[in-house]
Amino acid sequence: MFRSNKWLKAVREIECCVLCGAYGVQAAHRNEGKGMGIKVDDSLTAALCESCHSRIDNGKDMSREERRSEMDRAIVLTIQKLTRDGRLTVR
Repeated sequence: MFRSNKWLKAVREIECCVLCGAYGVQAAHRNEGKGMGIKVDDSLTAALCESCHSRIDNGKDMSREERRSEMDRAIVLTIQKLTRDGRLTVR
């Protein structure tokens, strides 16, 4: 299990939601592959505003597959943003 406060801090430092562009984000974990009270790896997080986070987690306007696909897209966009901003480096 990958846990990293530094990773989560970097995700939270992204100022705007990677999906809608709204100011203010949360480090939203992917909702698949977790158990009771256990979150997935911290690397599977996206910089989402509260509204997009809620829509993906609980939205009635999308199927489960659509919500997972949207979260996957958000995770990829978050990694891209971290890389482009120089916050993600390879050792």
